[in-house]
Amino acid sequence: MRTLYHHPLCPYSRKVRIVLAEKRLEFEARVEKPWERRQEFLDLNPAGEVPVLVEEGGAVLADSAAICEYLDELHRDPPLLPADPAGRAEVRRLVGWFDGKFHREVTRRLVGEKVMKRLLTPPEPPDSQQVRSGYGAIRLHLDYIGWLCERRTWLAGPVYSMADAAAAAQLSTVDYTGDVPWDGHAGAKDWYARVKSRPSFRAVLADHLPGINPPRHYADLDF
Repeated sequence: MRTLYHHPLCPYSRKVRIVLAEKRLEFEARVEKPWERRQEFLDLNPAGEVPVLVEEGGAVLADSAAICEYLDELHRDPPLLPADPAGRAEVRRLVGWFDGKFHREVTRRLVGEKVMKRLLTPPEPPDSQQVRSGYGAIRLHLDYIGWLCERRTWLAGPVYSMADAAAAAQLSTVDYTGDVPWDGHAGAKDWYARVKSRPSFRAVLADHLPGINPPRHYADLDF
């Protein structure tokens, strides 16, 4: 069986888990704490970052974008990248938006500062200025999600795609900390409720870090 090295609050790990579940591919999930820099893990990925996917035949894949596109090319049912070049370009643009811009402006500043720093040895205090910046930025991103959903059924077009998986992976980690201001962002909330209802999201909603509890609505499909 393939093995996925991941961390529950790593959005890139979550994205790969969602894609694996969408494809109905079995895998063994192993929690990795990349800040510990275990030599066995560094032998798999010298960058020392999760996620890392090890296939049954021993092939090792790193980087969430590379892993997800590999899985979509190898297992096309259901396709998460469109067949037409323009459609693929739009999906990749939005994956880049959420993997890059959203993560820099929101996830790193909220989840990174408020939660991930607590897991270090020794723990580090959050940077309050970064946290405030994250709170300010997330509202703009929620507005953008709502704007997209006013014009499309899903973020990149008429069908669920890798863009939705990437966005939901980032947003779900922030929602775990209770820092998503859903009130006033009905479009984004409706889209996320539809994502939460997909079977591929069940494992993400079951995530639980010892000593760090999500808000009550986190796993509630109706908020």
